[in-house]
Amino acid sequence: MKEFQNWIKAKTLILTHGDSDGICSGAIAKTAYPDAYVYFTNPVNLLEKLKLIEDVKTLIICDIAIDEKNCSELHAALSRLAEKCNLYYVDHHPFPKSCEKESWFYHDLEACSSELTYRLFEEQLDRDMRRIAIYGAIGDFCDNTPHLKSWVKDWDKRSLYFQAGILTQAILYKGREYEFKRALLEPLSKDIIPSNIPNLSELAREAAVNEERLRLFVKYNVEVLRNCAYIVNTNNSISKAAIYAASYGRREVGIAAEYRERKGAYDLSIRSRGEIDVNSILRLVAPRFGGSGGGHPLAAGARIPEDSLNAFLRAFDKKLEEAHE
Repeated sequence: MKEFQNWIKAKTLILTHGDSDGICSGAIAKTAYPDAYVYFTNPVNLLEKLKLIEDVKTLIICDIAIDEKNCSELHAALSRLAEKCNLYYVDHHPFPKSCEKESWFYHDLEACSSELTYRLFEEQLDRDMRRIAIYGAIGDFCDNTPHLKSWVKDWDKRSLYFQAGILTQAILYKGREYEFKRALLEPLSKDIIPSNIPNLSELAREAAVNEERLRLFVKYNVEVLRNCAYIVNTNNSISKAAIYAASYGRREVGIAAEYRERKGAYDLSIRSRGEIDVNSILRLVAPRFGGSGGGHPLAAGARIPEDSLNAFLRAFDKKLEEAHE
């Protein structure tokens, strides 16, 4: 209840995603606006949160894809907010064709949100905050842009990847623990390196041990279809499980599914190791089974009702085959 009262009445509010790119984006935005309150949300819940906002003066949204199902309603809600506050929507996910881009939407498919957030608020930031943007880019597999290649030259690249590895592993290990993420964002906004944040290195070590268990579980339990491989209920990181499913299933696309009892559905992570645009296929197939999803061409996520998982997997696999033709 206290958190609800804090964010809903905040004058400066940052809504951001809970992965490494979202956390780093939020940290950079909080450096530019130190008094801001940070709240973690996602594409499915964003519209609901926007409807609750009261007297915000500056609203910054980072790394949250536009949900295609609610695109029109979301656009209307954002437009209303833009009339009475300073609105900055920073994102790098594919933009729905049915949605109209506005001046407050800062979008680039080629760069991660951390990079875009730094570039947007650069005049309000110390140059060293580029380092936080680099961590977010590495964690989101977006570290090959012209800006990132230039920024990396200012540090020892090996140290940057070491720090980004600690940060990313710890975040994945803690999963949906948002209080941990909010506490982590605070020192990052002050440019404290991850290895100097209490307990983070130990969490990263535990994450590495846990990942090795995951790797072996997937290796011996992966299921294979004609064009993709999948694993169900690893009780672990689904993004990493999807990567290992593709690897050990010897397929271009890997899928990991984890059952969420409260939702009565499976959360999916889908990873492509080649040129197949899994985001486009997912947006086409998921609604047919009462689900929703999206993301990037090579990395996407979905939520599929529990009774539809098997049918969805086979329909998705068929679409993959058609994409090869």
